[in-house]
Amino acid sequence: MISNNFGEIFFSVNKKIKHISVKILPAGLQVNLPVGVSEKEALRFIETKRTVILKKQQKLRQSLDNQLIVSPEKPLKTLTFTVKPIAAERTDVFFLLKNNILTIEFPKGKDCQTREMQKIFFNGINYFLRKEAKRLLPARLKYLADVHGFTFHKVTIKSATSRWGSCARSKKNILQTQYSINLSFYLLLTTPQLIDYVLLHELCHTREMNHSPRFWLLMDKVTNGASKALRAELKKYQMPKF
Repeated sequence: MISNNFGEIFFSVNKKIKHISVKILPAGLQVNLPVGVSEKEALRFIETKRTVILKKQQKLRQSLDNQLIVSPEKPLKTLTFTVKPIAAERTDVFFLLKNNILTIEFPKGKDCQTREMQKIFFNGINYFLRKEAKRLLPARLKYLADVHGFTFHKVTIKSATSRWGSCARSKKNILQTQYSINLSFYLLLTTPQLIDYVLLHELCHTREMNHSPRFWLLMDKVTNGASKALRAELKKYQMPKF
């Protein structure tokens, strides 16, 4: 049923609960009722929470609007290949990387923009992103380190979705400190210039483990004064959150 801006409300009876529970969805509500509680009683309860519910629904919708979605109408371009989903006469999801095109065939009639389908899509996309990142990023990091006189101990490619890269410091012995750099394979969703910016950012942390003025002076030195502009540009790119 539809109720006053909440969207579609689904009711179900749960014998295990003693109080009304409401699951807030972007376009509606899932309401679980204890035995003996009517839908009218539940609606009265929901009305008492109207402001909170509508605010949470709005936040959920905004989150979905900002989510990185891959669909036939929204192909995804990575550094080395383009992802193109295609509806096909099949019952499963199939991935094929050929000639720099990653084709994803999914069952015709399925809504590929649901969270469940996007998870399946990105499970496959991530496999190819990881392979490409391992092939390209360590060599590029080593090149930039050599050009600018940095040293690091090791580099690890990860599936991080909260940050593009990080640098960790450890003591090998009293006299020697080692630096390990972690890079997200989602860097391949950006551009060559922004990849270099992130790699240089982490390399600069091998000298300045902070974001002090000295760190940004060093960043400006290795980016020819472009660190602020590159930092702003990087904020335009998203990582998948599925």
